[in-house]
Amino acid sequence: MSSKSRLDRAYKNAHRIHFDDTSKFILFSDCHRGDNSFADDFANNRNIYFHALKHYFNEGFSYCELGDGDELWENLSFDTILNAHKNVYMLMKQFHEDNRLHMIWGNHDMVYQDQKHVNKNLSTYFDPKVGGDVELFCDIKYHEAIVLEHSETKQELFLCHGHQADWWNYLFWKLSRFMVRILWKPLNVMGIADPTSPAKNYKELIKIERRTKKWIVANNNLVTITGHTHRPRFPEPGDIAFFNDGSCVHPRSITGLEIEKGQISLIKWQIATTDNGTLKIVRVLLEGPTPLIDYKTA
Repeated sequence: MSSKSRLDRAYKNAHRIHFDDTSKFILFSDCHRGDNSFADDFANNRNIYFHALKHYFNEGFSYCELGDGDELWENLSFDTILNAHKNVYMLMKQFHEDNRLHMIWGNHDMVYQDQKHVNKNLSTYFDPKVGGDVELFCDIKYHEAIVLEHSETKQELFLCHGHQADWWNYLFWKLSRFMVRILWKPLNVMGIADPTSPAKNYKELIKIERRTKKWIVANNNLVTITGHTHRPRFPEPGDIAFFNDGSCVHPRSITGLEIEKGQISLIKWQIATTDNGTLKIVRVLLEGPTPLIDYKTA
């Protein structure tokens, strides 16, 4: 199956959500939440991520996570990840209970394509305070893709992780997972990168982006938003409508895409120093806001 066929199938079977100019979404991906060990790339940015996500919850945003939220290649179980970053998951639980949490699986959490696995591992967790299981993400569903459809303009935004254009990490993800667990996790602690990851292999990144852009052009320049490569993308209106929200494992910062008032923006959250030497977490606007309708071609 080609990358075109995989993207076609993801679009055809996508979960559809209607939105309008009053809707607000924050899109993050590639959090790679781990076990808080030296191999946990998320650990360095967890306070930034938690602060940003709390801001979006309080401001009434819906949260779309575009895959690779949980690092299930390096870690054998979700329980160790939950225990390492419990405050994050309790906040995500609040989004879920408000029907404001929309989840997509990527190659590092591809086990979530199995609804039985999701129900077994994510519905409840053991709380030592009560001595039993309590609800976590009850009835949550993960999707391969989501289409946001504007109620008035009928414009569609196609959201997926992006590994559909990466044949190795889509078709042979189990082999990649095995290699990461056995070989690359201990080497990662020593600073040696996994060469199969497009985020750390520039040539592979370019190939994936080229395949994705080819598919977008063939589909009437359909606005497509992905993660996977960790490289933020924000096209100008008139260019190929290929967005990427970046990742939450950049050195000392996270990037994402905001959709608000019918506009889209690329943002970064990072730690900054004030004039008096105090450290604080700040939001930085990188690109936009640009009206979504400017990207509509049909």
